Order: sequence, then structure tokens, then C-alpha cells
Amino acid sequence: MNSPEENKTQAVGRFRPSLTLYHPNAKGTGCALRMSLHPAHDDVSGCIMLTLANQLTAGDVRGPNPVFPRFDWENRMTVKLDFDDITRMLQVFRGECESIADGRGLYHSTSAFTTKILLRHSVEPSAGYSLELYRNSRDGKDESRARIFLAPNEALGICCSVESSLGVIAFGIPMLVEHDTSEYRARERNARNATAA
Repeated sequence: MNSPEENKTQAVGRFRPSLTLYHPNAKGTGCALRMSLHPAHDDVSGCIMLTLANQLTAGDVRGPNPVFPRFDWENRMTVKLDFDDITRMLQVFRGECESIADGRGLYHSTSAFTTKILLRHSVEPSAGYSLELYRNSRDGKDESRARIFLAPNEALGICCSVESSLGVIAFGIPMLVEHDTSEYRARERNARNATAA
């Protein structure tokens, strides 16, 4: 969800719907996930922007002055999930397959990077879903990776949320579009009158 500070600066009823999960651990190797919904509009297709940020500090919540773990949002990895990407991920969450593209994953390429998206269901040693992003620069000088492990209940919540968002991702937010039907109604009325005469 958006933080209260973000909501204060936005106009009433206008915000970017998002979901954020934080998974810190004592080793400092955790990760945070953020998913933001972008509905389709005009001639622009909708999507979900998926962001992973690796944990920066372990933190220490014991004692009177807790220090909470921090995440590297500055060096986050973000990918745009379009309709096809989302439906492939939903197949894994719904149990129709164990991983995206039989473990090969999805590839997104830009002029600077190639990003690989992996999602797989696991049973051992813990039941859940592993979501990973690998990014390599075209020149081979930069490589980054982020991984988050989702518990079954988190995966279920993401699956339900994303499924219910597919309509606005595909078609946008329904709005009443003004249209003039007077010509059509006049034509139909004249046809009925001609038939009755």
C-alpha cells in the first residue's frame, strides 16, 4: 500500500494502487517486493510494474531503540509485466505448471539490459514460491540479481489480487462514454412505421 505521506500529497481518489511485501532476515540477504497496477488507457496497454529491492541492513529490533532493516530502493530492479507475462505467472500460482516456461523463465530486453524473470513453485525444504530477477547489461559489465521467497498464503493473495486486476490491465477502467443515438433511433422508428403502414 502507499505510505500515508504519499497519500497526503495526492488528490483525493487519485493514487497508484500498489502492494509491498518486506522479507528481511538476520543475515541481511532478504528482499522487498512491490507490485504497482497500471490500467490500460487510450491506446496504451495496461501492466503491473514489478520491483524487487535487496536488503541493505539487518537491523536490530531488540531493545528500547529498535533499528529496522533497510532495503536498497535506490538500486531496485523493476520490470514491466504485460498481459502475457502476468498470465504465465498466474499459471504457476494456480498450480497449472511448476515454473514459467519449464524453468526457462521470461526475458525482457532493452537497449541497455536483458532481464530474466523466474517464478517457480517449491515444496522442499519449504513450501512456497521463488521469484527471481536477473539483469545483465549488454556490455557484460553489470550484473544484478534479486530473489524473494513467497509463502503459500502470500502467493495466494498475489494471485487473487492480480486475477481481479486483469480486466483493467486488458481493457482499462470502464467509463461512461457519451454517444449520440438519435440518428439510429430515428432510422429504427421510420423502419417500424414503414412496416406498420
